[in-house]
Amino acid sequence: MRTAVQWVLSLIFNIQMYLAMVVLALVFTPLTIFGRHWAFRAVHTYCRYVRWSAARIVGLRSEIRGEVPTGEAIIASKHQSFFDIIMIVSAVPEPKFIMKKEILWTPIVGYYGKALGCIPVDRGKRGQAIKKMVADVKSGASAFGQLIIFPQGTRVAAGAQKKYKIGTGVLYSETGRPCVPAATNVGVFWKRHGIMRHPGLAVVEFLPTIEPGLEMDAFMAEMEQSVEVNSNRLMEEAGLDLSGNA
Repeated sequence: MRTAVQWVLSLIFNIQMYLAMVVLALVFTPLTIFGRHWAFRAVHTYCRYVRWSAARIVGLRSEIRGEVPTGEAIIASKHQSFFDIIMIVSAVPEPKFIMKKEILWTPIVGYYGKALGCIPVDRGKRGQAIKKMVADVKSGASAFGQLIIFPQGTRVAAGAQKKYKIGTGVLYSETGRPCVPAATNVGVFWKRHGIMRHPGLAVVEFLPTIEPGLEMDAFMAEMEQSVEVNSNRLMEEAGLDLSGNA
């Protein structure tokens, strides 16, 4: 019975979350023609509302830990579901993403991706995608801000393993920006797919900054270890048994 009630609450939460996106888009989109700061205000408002409504409707509280990056930086984050995006964007002042090119054609999300200065890449053409990422960032085609990238390239279920891709290392080496790894446990409560949202405490933790200057291999090893070790710690804190991954 409790599971059925939670499923219904999750459905209500999901519906109102997308309705809120439409309503806020109607309010803020005309204002974005007056400056990019309105686009940032729009996404901050939406993401903070989603966090608030998740706590009230499905009992999913959320917490940001660590020092939130406010200057120019690459944020290399574990990506487990839509909710880690929501949490990061709610916290940093000028968020933008390396994102799949197809997202540009998604209503509302695609428009705000352009407005924020996100960098679209074609994942099917890896070499060209990496070159375009670096060129767009270095040329200023995207104002840097806090550039969020998911080093594994996609959502990865809580407790699952997936290889880290080289794109984050290339950006770190070529742009000379510091990298802030970020760990999370959100996939324990908000899965990649499905309606169900589980109660608990979802955490995104910003980890110690990796300053510019490391060799590529050293950077990739340090970044991956930081993200994985701390994400595992947060998932175990949330009650996920990772003993089978040892």
